Amino acid sequence: MDVKIEASWKEVLKEEFQKSYFEQIVMFLKHEKALGKTIYPPGAMMFNAFEKTPFDKVKVVIIGQDPYHGPGQAHGLCFSVQDGVKPPPSLVNIFKELHTDLGLPIPTSGNLTKWAENGVLLLNAMLTVRAGEPASHSKIGWENFTDAVIRKISAQKQDIVFLLWGRFAQDKQILIDATKHHILKAAHPSPFSVDKGFYGCRHFSKTNELLMKAGKEPIDWSL
Repeated sequence: MDVKIEASWKEVLKEEFQKSYFEQIVMFLKHEKALGKTIYPPGAMMFNAFEKTPFDKVKVVIIGQDPYHGPGQAHGLCFSVQDGVKPPPSLVNIFKELHTDLGLPIPTSGNLTKWAENGVLLLNAMLTVRAGEPASHSKIGWENFTDAVIRKISAQKQDIVFLLWGRFAQDKQILIDATKHHILKAAHPSPFSVDKGFYGCRHFSKTNELLMKAGKEPIDWSL
């Protein structure tokens, strides 16, 4: 089937698009639409993380769980919201750590597109969600797909920095070859766990140190 996704990713993931689980995802989403369900992010933004960060540009991977399920929030980049939407609590905490770590001003917009264009793959494990129902698409097969994405990055690239925030993301560590990549772990930036090891993790500066050591351009984290 023909999936609208950025060309380099289309090549890397072409086998996944032919697999039965992916067909089932497509069928499920079509069925949801037929039932009149609202799905986030909008269809054109479902693969936005891949669109904004082509495979050959990936330097950093941040793994989220589920798209935001409120109107106008999700646009296919984990933790990010569209311009004009109030940054959710986890993102506010990310910005606080960014400020403490690098001294950057707290951004007024929660749109992280600039990070994505700088080489930060903002990957949610689930790429869709039903409006107002968190984790409603967690069992439809998306993790088969996004786990494959992580495996392909691990196998085909070198010196990628993976930022694993919270237990859900840290469970993905088994998909990553730690002998050729860098894994930084911290608590989730949610208000429930931010004080348990997210504040003070300094992942933004540490990421840039690791990239520079590998001879790569550091990320411009300013927004």
